[in-house]
Amino acid sequence: MEQAQAQEPTAAYDRIGIGYSQVRRPDPRLGALIRQALVGARTVVNVGAGAGSYEPQDAEVTAVDPSQVMLDQHPGTRKVKAGAEELPFADGTFDAAMAVLTVHHWPDLHRGLGELRRVSRRQAVFTWDPTHRPELWLVDEYLPEIRELDASRFTPVAEVAEALDAHTVRPFPIPHDFTDGFQIAYWRRPEIYLDPVVRQASSTFAQLPASVVEPAMERLRADLRSGAWARRHAHLLGQESVDYGYRLVIAGE
Repeated sequence: MEQAQAQEPTAAYDRIGIGYSQVRRPDPRLGALIRQALVGARTVVNVGAGAGSYEPQDAEVTAVDPSQVMLDQHPGTRKVKAGAEELPFADGTFDAAMAVLTVHHWPDLHRGLGELRRVSRRQAVFTWDPTHRPELWLVDEYLPEIRELDASRFTPVAEVAEALDAHTVRPFPIPHDFTDGFQIAYWRRPEIYLDPVVRQASSTFAQLPASVVEPAMERLRADLRSGAWARRHAHLLGQESVDYGYRLVIAGE
């Protein structure tokens, strides 16, 4: 295995990434959207690669992540332990760079995005827009603490697009049976939020104290048992997907 080590950034996923790949299973519909953005790229760098979700199978992919825990779960052979802000590659090394639900973890977003542009000719960044409404019912009714946390981490998509000089921003409404268990995935399957293993695979949940999360989950459990949640959200039960503000930002050639 080729595993370079460029620096030793502090990595939250060294703590919360254990068992991540069991819950965060790539969804084929999001995969298709990302593959379309990367079509024709023969060499790709996946920055904040995690366990390797959504990497194109027909390209030579180099995985970059600051977390050894995540790199150990990555199935590839080209792995580099590094942060997005200092990518150890020459200018224009790759046909394309991808970053999937990772830019909110970068200590310096603009520097990281600049590095994507420096080392690749095309960039595809999948992220969430904190200015988008509606927000997930979980935040409004049970865990408003998520709102403050995510607002401090996520950058509005318009700012990300401007920093990349993007030419395309594509929305991705979340399907009701989405398989990738990040925070929004269970908007129509509320009982799944009660599973602590599922919550641990979401960086937002994992960073909130148990003293906040556990009482909120007890309230949700009670509302599911009484039917109160179903009565409040009957309109969601017939929907196939909902736009909660997830976007794929595409720049370059």
